[in-house]
Amino acid sequence: MTGIHVVVGASGGTGRALVRELVRRGRQVRAINRSGSIPVPEGVEVAAGDATDPDRMIELCRGAAVVYNAVNVPFVQWREAFPKAVDGVLAGARAAGAVMVFADDTWMYGRVEGAMREDLPYRPVSDKGVLRAWLAERVLASHSRGEVRTVIARAPELYGPQVESLLARNLFGAAVGRSPAVWVGAMDQPLGPLFIDDFARGMIELGEQEASYGSVWHIPTPPAITARKFLSILEAESGSRVRALRVGAGTARPLGLVWKVAQEGAEMLYQFHQPHVVDASAYQERFGPVEPTAYEDGIRRTLQWYRQSPRQRLMSLGA
Repeated sequence: MTGIHVVVGASGGTGRALVRELVRRGRQVRAINRSGSIPVPEGVEVAAGDATDPDRMIELCRGAAVVYNAVNVPFVQWREAFPKAVDGVLAGARAAGAVMVFADDTWMYGRVEGAMREDLPYRPVSDKGVLRAWLAERVLASHSRGEVRTVIARAPELYGPQVESLLARNLFGAAVGRSPAVWVGAMDQPLGPLFIDDFARGMIELGEQEASYGSVWHIPTPPAITARKFLSILEAESGSRVRALRVGAGTARPLGLVWKVAQEGAEMLYQFHQPHVVDASAYQERFGPVEPTAYEDGIRRTLQWYRQSPRQRLMSLGA
């Protein structure tokens, strides 16, 4: 697809993976984050911009063919900043006549008993799930009104280099630092985490496939495993014993009295006491079969990044 590919939120794990993959595909890339300072491959344009500023987004999205909204708003700023960031990126894409691809999660589905499908009703059981549902509807409404061509890429828990998630410092940082790993949830429920590069590839595919526009798509993951199995692979790939501490909501919520991030994230822990797996058959049937990164390979590559980034080893529950 000709034109500039603009990545908003380029300093986060999803944004960096998008930049890497777009460059690999030979696309012209403009990477945007708040500071305008981020290490990027040669040839990538970097610019400073606040996604909540629509005028700045209009300026920075000029000439774009596809705009990727990978903005990662800190938990404590969600209610105030996230809607403004979505509106700002939509304004930029609308002014450029570009497609907007929105990076999303599964919090809007609420409590489930099996794999999550795109046609499930939104039944959020947390404030952040309600906000996620509202933002998704807002993005799709822009498409249905003919304002912006939009598409939503949705993933379960992510892991990989630069990714902040339940699987990040709590597991990988701990394994590299030889500290106890922390898992918040059931050890034997089905779990289908997605390697960050696979999420980026899926987002790019959706942005360049007109048949995807106006819809939500689950990005394919490897076959589901369990937290216990994931930890065993982590242990094998790290070459050292990984001792796991299991923390439930009853522990995480009191932590919130002194730890704001734990307080903000505790309401989401229900997800890890139920199956946390997506059904991505619709994507596979529409766009062809995909071979996601195997857990062994993804874990090995993530461990390598943590070994090279010692500052990332500090554990941060729910960050």
